[in-house]
Parts: sequence; structure tokens; C-alpha cells
Amino acid sequence: MNPISPLEQALHAARALVLADLVAGQVAEADVVSLVEDSVTQRRWWVEQWPDGATFVAGLIAQDVQDALLDRYGRWPLCPVCGSGDPHALDVEPELGPDPHWVCHKAGVKVASIGSLGSALGGTPSS
Repeated sequence: MNPISPLEQALHAARALVLADLVAGQVAEADVVSLVEDSVTQRRWWVEQWPDGATFVAGLIAQDVQDALLDRYGRWPLCPVCGSGDPHALDVEPELGPDPHWVCHKAGVKVASIGSLGSALGGTPSS
């Protein structure tokens, strides 16, 4: 059995983190999961071109899915911190960097790491 390459490990980990956030937000329908798979395919080429970017791929896939959902369904994930005012989506920070997390720019707070949105939404924290 061949070992999984570091590139594939990074892509599989990123996929799992984004899927965990989609499940936490109760939006992991088949067509939404397909958006994740599309992003993973596109980012595979990107990481092949720039292997040092493997640590950034989770945040990039989260942003890709967020953008695709905005085009098709609306904002995601909605901010669980701000209880009043217009509903708004969380943003991924850093936009291109390691340790990506969801932030609310309105409140100026880090809400959750990518993959841990469930704990911020009142669900079970991911392990």
C-alpha cells in the first residue's frame, strides 16, 4: 500500500474541516458537498504548483465554498455572535495563511477555527 502524499493529506484534512463546518451549519446537502469537491479539485492543481501553500488550503477551500454558496443560496456561515442588526456572514482569516479561522469583523472577534464552527453554533465541538 502506498503512503498518502503530504499534498493529499492536506487536501483530505481541508475537506474534512470544511465539511464539519457545513454539517454544523446544517447545510451539508449533496449539492453543497459537491461544491467542496469542486474546490478540492481546483486547489489540488494550485497546491501542485505551489507545494508550500499546502498549509493554506483549508482556508482557501472554506472561502471557495463560502463564495459558491453566496452565489447560489446566500451568506454562510451566518454570524452567531451578533444578536441584533442585519444578519452577516463570518469571514476567513487569514485570507492566505496557516491556522485559518472564522471571524466576525463587525464584533471584531475570532469565532472558531475552520472545522470547529459547531462549538460556536452551540453544537458539539469537533475533535
